[in-house]
Amino acid sequence: MSIFNTLSQWTVPMLFAVILIAGAVRKVKVYDAFVAGAEEGFTIAVKLIPYLVAMLVAIGIFRETGAMDMVMNAISPLTNFLGIPGEILPLAVMRPLSGSGALGVATELIQTHGPDSFVGRLASIMQGTTDTTFFVLTIYFGAVGVRQYRYSLFTGLLADVTSFLASVYFCRLFFG
Repeated sequence: MSIFNTLSQWTVPMLFAVILIAGAVRKVKVYDAFVAGAEEGFTIAVKLIPYLVAMLVAIGIFRETGAMDMVMNAISPLTNFLGIPGEILPLAVMRPLSGSGALGVATELIQTHGPDSFVGRLASIMQGTTDTTFFVLTIYFGAVGVRQYRYSLFTGLLADVTSFLASVYFCRLFFG
């Protein structure tokens, strides 16, 4: 175990050293390149703010109007039939919308049920295997000007459903 601790402590400093050495070998002004990249990143971040605000407002409206509860009630007969715990449904609905919202739901599930419970483990697996599809489409596609993302939306949601079902399957296989 000590080799992993040592390796983890030296990973970031070694990465910096490799970058500096590679820059020196290629005769790149590393600091100037870093500043230029930071400036470009800041410009992109500023352009993302309207999309981020719109997405956060939409998520708030979705939760506060009761639409999320309606979605959960609509899919609960199917999930009950498949043996999926009802407690996990808010996470399954929130995860494609918002990473921070999903993290809040997962944290609440783990605090309520415990980290070693089936629900806690399932929430943890879902956090690692699913993505924030609508957030990605809104923020990243909006930043680069993509306006027609119908197939991306379908593919992203299909991946989310597949990841959710795989999470349930493997959680039951290994911990159930």
